Amino acid sequence: MTGGFLAASLLVSLGAPARAATTLPAPAHVVVVIEENHTLAQIENTPSARYMNSLFRHGALFTNAHGVTHPSLPNYLALFAGQMNTNGDDCPEVGVSRNAPNLATALRAQGRSFVGYADAMPSAGFTGCWAGTYARKHAPWVEFANVPASSSLPFTALRSYDALPTVAFVIPDVEHDMHDGTIAQADNWLSTHIAPLVAWAKTHDTLVILTWDEGYDSDNDIPTVFIGPMVKPGRYGEHVDHLRFLRTIEALYGLPTLGRSGKVAPIADCWVR
Repeated sequence: MTGGFLAASLLVSLGAPARAATTLPAPAHVVVVIEENHTLAQIENTPSARYMNSLFRHGALFTNAHGVTHPSLPNYLALFAGQMNTNGDDCPEVGVSRNAPNLATALRAQGRSFVGYADAMPSAGFTGCWAGTYARKHAPWVEFANVPASSSLPFTALRSYDALPTVAFVIPDVEHDMHDGTIAQADNWLSTHIAPLVAWAKTHDTLVILTWDEGYDSDNDIPTVFIGPMVKPGRYGEHVDHLRFLRTIEALYGLPTLGRSGKVAPIADCWVR
């Protein structure tokens, strides 16, 4: 699939004034990498987060990014389907239909593709709640019966970037996402496994999104950075969250809005024109 551009109408937050249409990129691929439980202040300029800070300096860093709630799983579901469950991190989730529309089904309906890659997942299509350092609550696509096993893979299955789907989620395990491990462990994992992808993305029309699920401060502040050849580097202070990240992916590919994402606007100001 080749990159290009499509016209996308900006949907606006409820009660906000209407905005003019804008033009958003349509990357060949989007890869979303999700870390855990830290604020921007805990990561930015921290010596043990050297690689993450290099991404912050060279990408579009959103300095007013937030999780939508607590704890982990509802944030992942908001980013994947625009919905939130009602039983926290309990497994299986309650409150979102197993057959609800989601990014995977929306992409498939347009002839596009989705794969979730989870570090330490023991096998393709695994539906257990835990397996060693793998946690289902961090792999939102597993909650949906309409996402096939072929779209739910261990991270080790990603052997060639040329085989990337249209949209991929990459989920480090709990030792490498800062849930149980340290900032340094997460930074080392990213520099080993994601740095080659970021380098490849620069010449292969690919957008990489590095974000977090939630932050433990009063504002639920999280770091988020967009990296890719279509991104205009800089610091962006607008309020963004998981629903806006989902809405942006929908707008990039002309997908229907999912759940609550229909009430927010895509991110429109960080793109190279």
